Amino acid sequence: MRIAVIGTSGAGKTTLAKAIAERLALPYIELDALNWQAGWHDLTRNDPDEFTRRVAAAIAGEAWVADGNYGAVRHLVWRRATHLVWLDYDRPVIMWRVIRRTLARAVMRTELWAGNRERWSHLLRPSHPIRWAWSTWHRHRRETEARLAQPEHAHLLLLHLRRPREAKSAIRRLMSAPGAPHPDPLPQAGRGSPSWGSSA
Repeated sequence: MRIAVIGTSGAGKTTLAKAIAERLALPYIELDALNWQAGWHDLTRNDPDEFTRRVAAAIAGEAWVADGNYGAVRHLVWRRATHLVWLDYDRPVIMWRVIRRTLARAVMRTELWAGNRERWSHLLRPSHPIRWAWSTWHRHRRETEARLAQPEHAHLLLLHLRRPREAKSAIRRLMSAPGAPHPDPLPQAGRGSPSWGSSA
């Protein structure tokens, strides 16, 4: 079972991916951790070949949960994945989450990847997650829908989450899915419960 968790900046990919990995006892892969080096040096811009090599090595295993949206390695991750969890939340939800996360990280001086920490000055950058989430929300949804309709992604079992409250139900459904390490009775579908679907 190889699960890719996707969604725009601030959607909560890492939180959900970690929860899924813990409940299913699967290795967890954070693409941000593979990309970011000390001093906010990112491999995607400075050494894309090395980033691709690291991701390819990380997803070579037979079971894992990975989160991230890096276009440079999307084809590798999606091709290897068996399941795709898409956090497709409305823009107000995304903005509330990404702003809250940014403020918490800046105030608490939270250590992120390779010792990097959020700084207030980062808010001025066009690439900052807050500005990025706002400016790319429509495009990300449109492009993800188009990618999922492509034949090469028809093998993916898609779990499309439209509301944060669906996360717990999503974990239960993954636990009961074929090939799950720890099967659990399938919960009854109802309001707020995401359903499985083909990516096509």
